[in-house]
Amino acid sequence: MVEEQIIKLFCTDKEYYSKYYKYVNLNYIKSNYTSHYKLFNSIDSYYNAYPDKESISTTELELQYNSNYLLQEAERKELTLLVTRIFEAEITNKDAVVNLLNEHRRRGLAGNLAKLALDVEDGSADPQSLIEKFKDFEVDEVTDKKFDFQNMSLKHIYDEQDNYPGLRWRLNWLNKSLGSLRKGNFGFLFARPETGKTTFLASEITHMIKQTDGDIIWFNNEESNRVVADRINQAFAGVERRILKGQQQAAYEKQYEDIVGDRIKLVGNEITESTDPKKIEEILKVTNPALIIFDQIDKIKGFKADRNDLELKAIYQWAREIAKKYAPVIAVSQASGEADGKLWLTMNMVDGSKTSKQGEADWMLGIGKEADNTSRLRYFNILKNKLPGDDDTLPDLRHGSTQVLIKPEIARYEDI
Repeated sequence: MVEEQIIKLFCTDKEYYSKYYKYVNLNYIKSNYTSHYKLFNSIDSYYNAYPDKESISTTELELQYNSNYLLQEAERKELTLLVTRIFEAEITNKDAVVNLLNEHRRRGLAGNLAKLALDVEDGSADPQSLIEKFKDFEVDEVTDKKFDFQNMSLKHIYDEQDNYPGLRWRLNWLNKSLGSLRKGNFGFLFARPETGKTTFLASEITHMIKQTDGDIIWFNNEESNRVVADRINQAFAGVERRILKGQQQAAYEKQYEDIVGDRIKLVGNEITESTDPKKIEEILKVTNPALIIFDQIDKIKGFKADRNDLELKAIYQWAREIAKKYAPVIAVSQASGEADGKLWLTMNMVDGSKTSKQGEADWMLGIGKEADNTSRLRYFNILKNKLPGDDDTLPDLRHGSTQVLIKPEIARYEDI
């Protein structure tokens, strides 16, 4: 009987129980098969009592059943026979059983949706809840658990790295220390205000855009998009603004159009501060990300926690998952007040966090500067580096420090 096959499915794999239990017609089973109804109740009791368990053995099921219903000796023997029969029987057509469960689930969701629609109509429910309920109709297939383990062959590991060379930096020192950025890499740079964080991004991405056919998506909630766009054009051309605005403006614009086109996409704070990070993912789904920028990442809304550091941790965890799913992520954060006038920033100078933000990153770059605001020197300190690097990456520089030159008039950084 199909009820016994469902019981076996629920016992052998909690995933089926979690998805379908509440849609089983227990009233029908209770009216027609009392013992089976009690087995369903026992399965539910067991998984609620032991949430870490992924399956139920015959012994565990019998013990839970007896605990729920305090059986007499004769009843216990009947239970053992019933449970043994269920577990020993083959599920003759698993697909048919799952299809039946999906049909029960669909009808149950449709009924809930209809009730909710009436509540929305009379004003007793939020329309947003109706929209969210629609998502429950997406059927997630329950499959046998098969895991894709890493191929440990050295040839495979190195071929994979060679086939996906990643994005190289304009600053050769970063190529020798961090190495290329690849999908799955998440890191951030931090510095005090007016140190040159946006200039650093403009300088690097205008070099990286030439290495890919994909898009660079820059989520900007720091300066205005117009200011950032101007900086990007300066960095791409490597000339001052007065030259870009001069007689050769059309030539520079054509050069940018020929190489970049619309592949550097600036997104303003109407998205990042919308309190819904799903809107960011909606943009990533309809573009072709090769690199994602979050400037400033700490301002992204929609994450709640009891403490500010835990809220920041949630943002950085989310950004890490974005990197795994779409493309490498470079985030920008502020340095705390203790970094003022410091040349070599340390990990505990990250604003708002001593551990939470740092723990999620694959790499971290602190940018320090002198108290003299006229100085063009910037001081790079790599505080964390879990990137694999490239053939020309130098082990001694993995956590190295160096001086570089900022040229704000052309929005570029240069090696010294």
